[in-house]
This record gives sequence, structure tokens and C-alpha cells, in this order.
Amino acid sequence: METTHVVILVLYLIGMVGTGIWFSRSKKIATGDDFIFAGRQLPIVVMVGTLIATWVGSGTIIGGASFVYAYGPIAGLIYFSSAPVGMVLLYFLAARIRQASSYTVPQLLEVRFGMSVRMLAALITVLAYVGITAYQFTGGGNIIGMVTGLDAGTGAIIAAVIITFLALGGGLKSVAWSDFFSAIIIIVGLIVAIPIVLGETDGFTGWWEGLAPEQTTATGGLSWLAMIGYLLPTFLLILADQNMYQRLSASKDPASARKSMAGMLFASFLIYLPVTLLATAAISILPDLETPDNAVLGLAGHGVLPVVIGGIILASALAFIITTGSSFLLSVGGNIVYDGFDRFGKGLGDKARLVTHRLTILVIGVLAYILGTFFPTVLELQMYSYTVYGVALVPAVFSAFFWRRATTPGVLSSMALGVIVTIGWEQTTDSELNAVVISLPAALVALVVVSLLTKPKSRDLPQEVTSAGTSRNDADGN
Repeated sequence: METTHVVILVLYLIGMVGTGIWFSRSKKIATGDDFIFAGRQLPIVVMVGTLIATWVGSGTIIGGASFVYAYGPIAGLIYFSSAPVGMVLLYFLAARIRQASSYTVPQLLEVRFGMSVRMLAALITVLAYVGITAYQFTGGGNIIGMVTGLDAGTGAIIAAVIITFLALGGGLKSVAWSDFFSAIIIIVGLIVAIPIVLGETDGFTGWWEGLAPEQTTATGGLSWLAMIGYLLPTFLLILADQNMYQRLSASKDPASARKSMAGMLFASFLIYLPVTLLATAAISILPDLETPDNAVLGLAGHGVLPVVIGGIILASALAFIITTGSSFLLSVGGNIVYDGFDRFGKGLGDKARLVTHRLTILVIGVLAYILGTFFPTVLELQMYSYTVYGVALVPAVFSAFFWRRATTPGVLSSMALGVIVTIGWEQTTDSELNAVVISLPAALVALVVVSLLTKPKSRDLPQEVTSAGTSRNDADGN
């Protein structure tokens, strides 16, 4: 245990908690829109920070680094490339998403396909997002355990408490500003770490020569089909990630939404490239890691980096994980409030929404912690959660935006089959292939075939989606 690391980590966490307390004041958070959209007053630079920090959590710092450590830098760059490609597509959709201004993705789907699709989409979102929150708890616990000497289970409890507190406090406003500061610090820390770590490997020569032969290939020894199985879940998640949609809806206007996505795309390379370089260096510097999850964090925690730089990277990595977890808790709480209570009730007032949203976050936090105890690695839970959400929601969302012939039965069949095949494959098959290579084709075939066999409703979706949004009366309630 390095005392300096502990001090930096504790100070950082105090700062994050202080931010949550500051923005939880009633005059800052007076309405449901303040809680979930931050009053649509976030500057573009803060929007970029919260977009990238929400996306880059445990799945990148731990899960992505684990993939690079296992399969090498080329495979790692290919693995990471799926997210920037998705960001490019979201850039072109950003203005439309901002105009829709839906509280949730299922709410957006109801405009086109009716209430039944909204309810199934909400259920799937809750299922997947509880899983994503769970591995933030696990990843945060790993860092806390590494720094303090506590066991990972105790660290996960501490991470869960802090993550839940931030989500309960100021909503998106506190999370967004915490994201912004954390994004700046971790990007600087990762970039500064590169020349120091390369000095330990004799530059790029030793960095490359320390790899096993299969780690120098494009797939790291995986089959291309298995490689696609790792690429698709991340790509699918970002295309329909409710966090992205809610943050774009929180932009001041459609133009700001587009600029924010462009900034996120640029910032992503300032994280993915350093993580790839550092995790690859760890292959030769730390060849005996007990778990690949600590590929990057191990460089900071095992004395490879100067103590202050290492402490900053560990603290800001934990901050990323905490704010990502808070974002997913905030988001899935919105599903229960807006897709559940508000949709079927007589309409909750602002105070009732705030209270209900916060109570929901608390319950989901407990469930996420329990779920995280059943998965041994972050990468395993990451692939499972990403696949369930992406396979079920992306075909539906893109049909809503781009395919007028899609029908409600077609979308329902696609969503249901995607989830069933994903869960069935993961639970019954021992294969190097992730479920997405089976479940995505099944979902797409179901969508197309059932849609063509059923009659579409007379809705002009693209116009309705860009002009509708929060009004639940736009759908006919099917």
C-alpha cells in the first residue's frame, strides 16, 4: 500500500462527494428536468467531458485493457475502433436526438411502435443497465483494493455507496461536472505516463519484442468470428445507449449536440490510444499479473510510474468508473420513473418525480451490487450486458429512424428473440464466440421477416421522432 496513493484517492473522492453535495441543493435541482437533463444548460466542453467519461468507465480502463493484455495491441486497436465508428454515426443523428428530447429510449420508440414496444424496451434496458452498473462496482472495488490493501469485495461495497450517492444527489448536473474534471485529469495522466512506461520497455522496440507471436497479429490468436463477437457489443451499445441519448437531449440546442459528439469522438482517441500503449507495455513489464483486469492500473499500483502520476491515474480512473456507474443508475432510474410510474399513473409532479427517481436509484444500486458478485471478471459481465441491450434495442431504434416498413410485431419479435438467444447462448454454450454473433442475426431476421408479413401502421416516423419526444399522447397506446 502506497500512502501517497491513498491520500490522492481519498482527496479525489472527497472532491467528488463535495460536488454531489453542492449540486444536490434544492435550488439547483428543483424539477425532474433539472435532475435528468441538468436544466439543458451545460456548456459544450462539459458536455464533451460527460459524454466521454460516461462511456469510458470500467469497460475501457479495466475490460479494454484486459483485452489488450490478452490479445495484443493490434487486436486491441481493432477492438476499441468499434466505439469511434459508432460515435461517427451518432454525430449524424445528434440533432435529431436532441429535437426528440425523450427522457428515455423506450419513450422514443413508443412514438413509432406503440406502448408494447416501449414496455419491452424498458424492461430490457433495466436488465442490461443493472449489469453495466454492477461491473462499475466491481471495477471500482478493484482499484480501491489495489490502493488501500482492502479486499476487492470490500472495495466494491465502498464504490457502490459512492456511486449511488452521486446519482442520488444532484443528478446529471453533479455527474456531468465531475465527469468534466475527471476527463481532463485522466487524459493528462495517461499521456504523461506513456513516455515513462516506454522508458521501462526500451522504447517501442522492447514494447513490441515483449509480445508473444500471436499477440502481434490482428486478432491476437482469436478467430475472426470470435473477434467480431468482441467488436459488435460495444458498437451496438453506443448506437442506442440511453446515456448518450439523454446527454444529447440535455444539450442547449441541436447544433450543440452535434458539436458535443464531435468533441467526444476526438477525446476518445486521447484515451483509447494511451490505454492500448500502456496495456501492451504491461505484457512485458508485469508478465505475472494475477488478473489481466489490472493491466493499466497495475503500472500505477506496482511502482512502475512515479508515485504522484500513478496516484492521479488510479484516482481519476476510479472517478471515471464512479461517474459511469452514477450515469447508468441515473439513466435506469429514469426508465422506471418515466416508462413506469409516469407513463401509467396520472402524471407525477416534479417533487414526486424527484423522490421516486431517488428511491429507485437506491433499490437498483443494491440489485447491481448483488449481480456483480456472480461474474468473475469485468470483461465477462461487460460483454453480457452490452449484448443484451445492443441486440435488442439497436435494430428497433434504427428501424424507428430509417425503415418505414418496420412494424410493431416485427420489432417485438426482434427484441424478444435477441434477448432469448443471447441469454440462452451464454448459459448453455461453452464457446469462444460471444452470443452477439448468433443473437444479432436472429434479431435482424425476425425484424425483417415479421415486419414484411404484417401490416405497418400509418405513421410517418422520421418526422414524428424529430418533432415528438416527451409527449406520451403522441402514441396510440398499442
